Amino acid sequence: MFITHISPRFAETDALGHINNTVVPVWFEQARAPIFRFFTPDLDFKNWKLIVAKIEVEYKGELVYGPEVEIKTYLSRIGNSSIVITQEAHQKEKLCAKGNATMVHFDYHLKKSVPIPDDIRKLLNEHLVVA
Repeated sequence: MFITHISPRFAETDALGHINNTVVPVWFEQARAPIFRFFTPDLDFKNWKLIVAKIEVEYKGELVYGPEVEIKTYLSRIGNSSIVITQEAHQKEKLCAKGNATMVHFDYHLKKSVPIPDDIRKLLNEHLVVA
C-alpha cells in the first residue's frame, strides 16, 4: 500500500466550502504515480504503457479545506493485462471517498492491450489487498 498526503488548496473548494467533487479524481491520479513507475520508471510519456479503462469514485463524507488528506493506494485485482487500483481518501481519520481505477497495460504502437510482464506483476503483487 502506498500513502500520499495532500494539502487541500483553497481553490479546490466549492461555494459550500467543501472540496469540489471534481478534485478527488485528480488527487487519486496523483497518488497512483508509484504504480505508474512500475510500468514506466521515469514517467516519460514517450514510453507510457498504461491507459485508463474506467474510473469510479464513491463519496462517503465531506472533505474540507485545511486538514491534510491521506490517500491510501493499493491493488484490488491483477488480471492478465489489467489492474484495478483502489484508493481511499481520509481526512481527520475518517474515510471520505473511495475509488477504483481500471488500468490496462497497453502497447501504443500495436494499439492493443498486452500481458503484464512477470517482473512488474511481482511488484504489483506486493501491493495487492484482497477484501
